[in-house]
Amino acid sequence: MKLDSYWTDSAPAFVPAPRDLPARVDVAIVGGGFTGLSAARALASRGADVLVLEAGERVAAEASGRNGGHVNNGLAVDYAEVAAKVGVERARAWYRAYDDAVDTVARLVRDEAIDCDFLRHGKLKLATRPNQMAALERSRERLIADAVDSDVEILDAARVRAEVQSERFHGGLLYKRSGQMHMGRFAQGLAAAAERHGAQIHTGTSVHRLERLGSGPAHRLHTARGTVTAQQVLLATGATRHGGYASFGWLRRRIVPIGSFIVVTEPLGAARAQALLAGRRTYVTVANIHHYFRLTTDHRLVFGGRARFAVSSPQMDAASGEILRANMAEIFPQLGNVRLDYCWGGLVDMTQDRLPHAGVRDGLYYAMGYSGHGTQMSVHMGERMAAVMGGDESANPWQGRDWPAIPGHFGPPWFLPAVGLYYTLKDRLA
Repeated sequence: MKLDSYWTDSAPAFVPAPRDLPARVDVAIVGGGFTGLSAARALASRGADVLVLEAGERVAAEASGRNGGHVNNGLAVDYAEVAAKVGVERARAWYRAYDDAVDTVARLVRDEAIDCDFLRHGKLKLATRPNQMAALERSRERLIADAVDSDVEILDAARVRAEVQSERFHGGLLYKRSGQMHMGRFAQGLAAAAERHGAQIHTGTSVHRLERLGSGPAHRLHTARGTVTAQQVLLATGATRHGGYASFGWLRRRIVPIGSFIVVTEPLGAARAQALLAGRRTYVTVANIHHYFRLTTDHRLVFGGRARFAVSSPQMDAASGEILRANMAEIFPQLGNVRLDYCWGGLVDMTQDRLPHAGVRDGLYYAMGYSGHGTQMSVHMGERMAAVMGGDESANPWQGRDWPAIPGHFGPPWFLPAVGLYYTLKDRLA
């Protein structure tokens, strides 16, 4: 069992064109994940001189390449809960931003001819207890009544069992606009597209310090390979532990890096995989500590979840893999003896309200905090922030939102075990 991401291990690594670090650029982007690469492509295609600085040796090797492979629409929190706090109009706009985000991914895959197995078969949210079906029914009714999403449908237990080979589920809510793709191959294609449009990408180049030049957006970036002056800077770091993230104290206090863990089986064979998940959708269970799964085109099961509320490390990944093996066998007993070929963990950049945050502060543009729903929104926000940096402030769907610091959060998230216990108890008492 490799302690490595299936997505990055089974895709060719993007190799940037060898170049010296420029002294000056129009835009410097800190972070070579989906947000940074998408923004670089958009800005470069408009004629800007763009530089992407990635601390790691490979682009999109953190959250962008260490997720479950889902490209889902829908908010990370219940739409009705959000609407009750901010009003229907604003909640509807945020929900539709995720629809737009999936559309953005689909358009980029098409326009840049990215070979990444993109499929749009929908997402099925599965009820593991009978009483959860009533909540899913209410969600569907509210989404339709508020003219938010008409492409949702309740599936009863019989229809779910017809496409999910498990006795654990009592029905589900189908979101028809969701999709999936191979994250490693998408990353390679997106980086190649950004470079083809004129962006420079430098890996192994961590940013240690940002120095503001005057009162405007210009900054001097102090990196491991020298200094660069940029007229604008976009921070697209997420919760990474690489490079200078630790020095961005304002951001660090607003994002909690939470581990999410994933295992991937050996190839099951076409017939066995089709019998297991005939709809070949993305699937997620209803719970605070939930599971998510899907098939790959080579007929493996990708199965993930919050196995532990902890930060990813080789030891934690391996231990979490054994927990996920047991969880998978509970849902799919027929896979009890199947070999696991991959196991890895990644960091979710969780915010207190579990919604993205993007804007400008002290002359620095930023977009992050995707809270486990970032594969589509990160790509979308790269394009949106490119438009904002070009002068269109209305392009940011998350503008004008307060982002208070998380009380007691100053460094490593010491409180994660208590959070995990709290959500475990909530699930047991539900």
